[in-house]
Amino acid sequence: MIALGIFLVLVLLLVVFGLLFRIQILTAIFSGSSTREIGMSNRVNAILMIAFMVLGGGAFAYSFIDNYGKMNPPIASVHGFEMERLFWTTMIIIGIVFVLTHIALFVYSYKYQYKEDRRAYFFPHNNKIEIIWTVIPAIVMAGLVFAGWKEWTKITGPAPKDSVVVEVMGKQFNWLVRYPGRDLKLGVVNYRLIDATNEFGFDLSDKSGLDDFVAGEVHVPKGHPVLLKIRSRDVLHAVYMPHFRVQMYAVPGMPTKFWFTPTKTTDEMRAQLGNPKFNYELACNQICGRGHFAMKLNIVVDEPDDYVAWFAQQKSFSEQNPDVLASFKQKADKLVEKENASAAAAVITPATKASL
Repeated sequence: MIALGIFLVLVLLLVVFGLLFRIQILTAIFSGSSTREIGMSNRVNAILMIAFMVLGGGAFAYSFIDNYGKMNPPIASVHGFEMERLFWTTMIIIGIVFVLTHIALFVYSYKYQYKEDRRAYFFPHNNKIEIIWTVIPAIVMAGLVFAGWKEWTKITGPAPKDSVVVEVMGKQFNWLVRYPGRDLKLGVVNYRLIDATNEFGFDLSDKSGLDDFVAGEVHVPKGHPVLLKIRSRDVLHAVYMPHFRVQMYAVPGMPTKFWFTPTKTTDEMRAQLGNPKFNYELACNQICGRGHFAMKLNIVVDEPDDYVAWFAQQKSFSEQNPDVLASFKQKADKLVEKENASAAAAVITPATKASL
């Protein structure tokens, strides 16, 4: 505490001395006894402003052009084209404003560098300019927001009834994938049932969940709507599928969803890119912990017939884990016995007890 007190006193003394020095300078300036020496550094800084604008702008343009392909992977979903159009419309509008304002910033810094015989013009307010630079950006931004909201409500709204349902759950540090079985209904899950075997928390007392199965990668059919049901088991993750222009947060305790329609199979995209090793990818683009880099999963877009064949080969979680199913049946039998005993006790009247 003594050391902290000494440190604070020294800081306060420095502040006081600084203020006194500042007051002395201001007094000298107002009394006319002080003159300011403006050397070559002012002009050098003005020239450096222009140099920075030219060199920085050139480097920015080069970086943008060189990385354009990486920023824009080929689109493989129906809604992706509209999302791309909205994105680049926004980027062009913002980019034009960005370039013009920064050119003005650097050019004005050079043009209006300090000169002894020049004084700044006092221009405190102008209603016309205030209205122009408030109304025009408001109209443009409202148009962009409305267009984005319109498209966003489509892909986050109700999916087509015949959609393929895939549940994706993020956890540190991998993705879990669940499909409904032949009944096309996902069963109930319970986080209290999660363990090393039952990572999803399957509640096998629910008949709808008996045919659900898990997969090591996401398979979806080409040309058919796919509904992603998204959850998180621990922290904030994000389902990011760049080629499908899919991005949605996986939030603990708050299920989210996103639906899309793939337009190119994995083989078609490999042929288009000339890369036989290419795979679509589901990645987490939120920093979720030390093992964040490992949170990626392959996505396979099949032809519809190939998807049906793959689906038919899958075994349900209950088939792959008969011990878990047996445990649920044992618990269910005990529960039935307990309920039967309670029901029998409830029908015994006081007269019956007396006769016994």
